Amino acid sequence: MSKLSVIAGKSSEDIAKRLSKKMKANFVKSQVRVFEDGESKITLSGKISKGKSIVVQSIYPPVDTNLIQALSLISKAKETSSEVIAVIPYMGYARQDREFLPGEIITMKVLGKLFKGAGASKIIAVDIHSMMGFRHFTIKTENVSAIPELVRFVKKLSLKDPFVVSPDQGGKERAKEFARELGSEYITLEKKRDRKTGKVQIKTKNLDEVANRDLILVDDMISTGGSIVKATQFLKKQKCKKVYVACTHALLMNNAEEKIRKAGVTKIISTNTIPGKTSIVDISNIIVKAIS
Repeated sequence: MSKLSVIAGKSSEDIAKRLSKKMKANFVKSQVRVFEDGESKITLSGKISKGKSIVVQSIYPPVDTNLIQALSLISKAKETSSEVIAVIPYMGYARQDREFLPGEIITMKVLGKLFKGAGASKIIAVDIHSMMGFRHFTIKTENVSAIPELVRFVKKLSLKDPFVVSPDQGGKERAKEFARELGSEYITLEKKRDRKTGKVQIKTKNLDEVANRDLILVDDMISTGGSIVKATQFLKKQKCKKVYVACTHALLMNNAEEKIRKAGVTKIISTNTIPGKTSIVDISNIIVKAIS
């Protein structure tokens, strides 16, 4: 029997299967029944090893349900395994990493206690929204980047004179790294978001350097797509050619995909941290590296 087992949470079964194959580990599947009142009942099938277990579960919507399932799987694994690594490809609540307005609860601080209490010895996330969130954890944490895998895919698209764009200042380093890997230039747009209404405005003035070029809008996550839509509409006015979107986590809430396409985006490229139509880039290799 393998000294390693991979326990697949329902939200990340595809990644878990790929990991168990690559690592020659026991694959443990979850059967989940969600009752009318929203409670989850999880049944595992497969052998949990006494050595190390890897629990794989993304925390995307329904966020609280997927979080409770992740914690339950970690707790169950810890009953048998001496070490439990939690792979959380998409870390929900990562935006709640500090007190923005007086009285706000820093939910990442709560998550740090929950993961430790459940029995995880290490957390691995992919492109967490803010590294500050991990400062609230007292167990080992590691954040891995999906940028090399996304760039590898973008290189196959044979773009015309590609140019990388970050939709806001917060994503500047990401765009810089993406451009370096792609061998192109990059720019960062200036946007302003109203903290209370969530409305987004682009403050950047005219850009001559994007004319007649294919653009890649790079972001870590797309939730409602508001920033991407605004950025695309602005860039189209600057006479660019095609606009592609590359992101790690495509949440695409409330018809976001349709809105983004209507704004003029040719293709949305995302990873399988969140399964969906746009999730065409596999991140299991980078997770294997982080584990081993």
